Amino acid sequence: MSYDDVEIEDMEWNEELKAYTYPCPCGDLFQITKEELKIGEEIARCPSCSLYITVIYNMEDFIDQKSKTKVEPAKQQPVAVA
Repeated sequence: MSYDDVEIEDMEWNEELKAYTYPCPCGDLFQITKEELKIGEEIARCPSCSLYITVIYNMEDFIDQKSKTKVEPAKQQPVAVA
């Protein structure tokens, strides 16, 4: 069972760790990376103890912009029938 549910907005981006962090009661930080969020991971773990939190976030905010663009279907070409 998760120690707590935490909104992504309540977490801090740590440039050094390249991860979102949130204080753990043990004194360390729960951590989750953007890459983990992109694949749907919602568990941020503490590297110093066994606690973890569930991160509440909108997955669409972390999907690559490239995958958001719509792909236009190929236009149909006329076919001559003999």
